[in-house]
Amino acid sequence: MNSKTQGYIFVLLAITIFSVQDGISKHLASIYPPVFVTMIRYWAFALFTILLASRMRGGLRETAHTKRPLLQVLRGVLLAAQVVLAITCFAIIGLAHTQAIFAGTPILIALLSMPLLGERVGWRRWTAICAGLAGVLLILKPESGFIDPKLLLAVLGCFLFAFYVIATRLVSRDDSSMTSFFYTGVAGGVTITLIGPFYWTSMSAGDWGWMALLCLTGISSHYFLIRAYDMLDAAAVQPLTYLQLVYASIIGVVIFGEALSLNTIAGSVIVVAAGIFTIWREHVVARSSAVRK
Repeated sequence: MNSKTQGYIFVLLAITIFSVQDGISKHLASIYPPVFVTMIRYWAFALFTILLASRMRGGLRETAHTKRPLLQVLRGVLLAAQVVLAITCFAIIGLAHTQAIFAGTPILIALLSMPLLGERVGWRRWTAICAGLAGVLLILKPESGFIDPKLLLAVLGCFLFAFYVIATRLVSRDDSSMTSFFYTGVAGGVTITLIGPFYWTSMSAGDWGWMALLCLTGISSHYFLIRAYDMLDAAAVQPLTYLQLVYASIIGVVIFGEALSLNTIAGSVIVVAAGIFTIWREHVVARSSAVRK
């Protein structure tokens, strides 16, 4: 089996485990405070990043060295807040509907990359951005004529993750991917620990089992994703992440009894198509720029 095939297997494993993780998160967040669930999950994630960093060349000190400490910490804070919002949305909005809205994040990243990263966007990507935003509006379109305020939490989650990705692109100009991964876990873990204990809740033995499984899925999914990025370009990995929307829809409908409206299905198709085109076009433009240099 060649490395590229292995890379695709790792991507599929990561996406599948992420989807299982989302289902477990929804179950736990429907019973316990999402901040509490996130804190326990982050403790396991932070421990994993520290152990992984200690095994890298140069050890923990070299991995933790960064030229952009404030931006690295900001990344960790943004992602921790986004995870809390995502888990909250899974519980009160539903897996399928939340992931349908989250699918518009690449479109938002492309839109924000212009003022924040100074990237130029041509008419092709502008067309995809407009189509993707139209798809998101279709997903949000209320049957009653009024937008459910709960859906705005998912939109806020999109913005938080988009800013996290843009911050990640900025630090990647100076720091290694392993350094960024380290701060994602540690800074996020410290941040959520400052808040999470105030939401501490007694948990049944059975739910501690689910929590342990949540931590295990969080660690393994990130590990497989790291291995995938070692073997594949981001342009090959990112379009496959849209499978998470498919998984979320299946889990939401079959296990949690969620209902999918026609607007959600149609909007999701538009958003996914626009997102894949945006990712592909960014790859083409980046490759052309590299060739000219």
